[in-house]
Order: sequence, then C-alpha cells, then structure tokens
Amino acid sequence: MLEYKVYNKVSGKEDLVLLHGMGGNSNIFYKQLKYYREHFNVVTIHLPGHGNSPSLSHYGDNFSQELVSQEVIRTLEHLNIERAHFVGVSLGSIILHYMMKSHPERIQSAVLSGAITRFNVFSKFLLLIGRVFKSVTPHLWIYYLFAHIIMPRANHKTSRDIFIREASKMKREDFIGWFNSIDKVAQSYDLVPKLAKSIPKLYVSGSEDHLFIKNLKKDIQHDINATFKLIEKCGHVCNIERYKEFNKVTLDFLKGNRGVKPTKQIS
Repeated sequence: MLEYKVYNKVSGKEDLVLLHGMGGNSNIFYKQLKYYREHFNVVTIHLPGHGNSPSLSHYGDNFSQELVSQEVIRTLEHLNIERAHFVGVSLGSIILHYMMKSHPERIQSAVLSGAITRFNVFSKFLLLIGRVFKSVTPHLWIYYLFAHIIMPRANHKTSRDIFIREASKMKREDFIGWFNSIDKVAQSYDLVPKLAKSIPKLYVSGSEDHLFIKNLKKDIQHDINATFKLIEKCGHVCNIERYKEFNKVTLDFLKGNRGVKPTKQIS
C-alpha cells in the first residue's frame, strides 16, 4: 500500500487527491493544504520510492508508470474513495494521464501543473547524458544537474532547493528506477484526449518552463475539455514559486467542478 495522509474527512465535502513530482513528496503542497482543506477532503499520496511508500524493488520487473497508476487506484479503494478531484505536479501529472486512460470514471476533474506530454530534442539529449553517467556517478549529482537545468533562474531557487532536499531522502535504486522509466512519458499522454475527453482538465504551467511548455500547448489543443493557464515569470513548479496565483486559479477550477456527474466515456 502506498503511504497516504488524510487531512480531513467531512461529510458533504468532495475528495481531492494530491500527487507530487519525482524526487519530491507531499511536502511540496505546503502552500496549498490550508486553502484546499477549506473546500475539500484532502488526501496526499506518496508514489513508490518516496516517503514510506514501497521501494521500486518491491515490484521487481513489473514496475512501470502504468503500475503506479494502478497503485494509486488501489489506495483510493482502500480509502473507499470512488471518485475524486486530483492535482498532479510534474511526475504526478504523468501518473494522472495513465489514470485517465485506465480509470477515467475515477477522476472528477484534474489540475496538471508542470505537465509533461513529451520531450523536446534538448530534453532527450539530457536523458541520454544521464543514462551514460548514471552507473558511475552518485544519483544526486544527476538530480542536482537536472534540477538546475529544468529550474535555472534565480526565482526558481526555492522550488529547486526543496526538490533537491527531498530527493536526498530517496534511495539510489529508487531514483534510478524512476529515471529509467521517464522516457515513456509520451506513452502516458497518448490517447488521453480520446479516452478521457469528458474529464475537465486544467493545465497550469509557468512561462519559464522552457523544456516542456511548447510541446504541451501543442498536444492539448486536441483535447476539447482541456484548459491552459500560463503563469508569467514562473518556472516548472508553479505551486511553490507563484503559489498565490496558483491557489486562486486551481481552487476556482476545482470548486467549479464540484457536483459534476460522470458522463459515459466514448472510445
């Protein structure tokens, strides 16, 4: 069972599930919890290899991003949550895309922040460099380098430092396992506009999220139920860097989708 924390369970309030990014954990939502809890029952979940959730070695050769999405569903079943709103950051958005394809009826609405649908040429080059050196360097060196490339500016420092600090708690084998799976990002978004077309989606990206934003904007044009929000002068981790604007935009969206009944998915 994945590690989770239920912050409140009030009758009449709908459920909101928060999924963190790679190397981070639920601590990255410290600027959102107070505001989200006023309107929703909030659940945070640690993905495998993070916090006290099972290590990737627990899953052996079966580990994949698709499997992680199933583990999140299994955690919801344990909590008797049939349907919920979701907020996913970076890796969390990737897992959400897999869930949209396999269990769209579970998702009432979704906020995808710092979402990644595919890599550009430079990103692919960085992954290649990482693969070459991952077996001969400390894994935190790779994470440190990538964190500075993804979040290079001075105004990204707080979110960059938080992710590096939290990533230092990961085991090497867990980091490498996630790193090895990351090139399957494009598979996560494939068919989402078709299989999860009825799910309201809000994509939130910073204008300085230079590695991912261009492809993201192109890809979601084909999703009739996707809305894009750009936060100016902001990097990859909007919920930390520009949390006041992020909180307002996401809360307005989530509250606007309360009480929405599921519609039949058309394949």
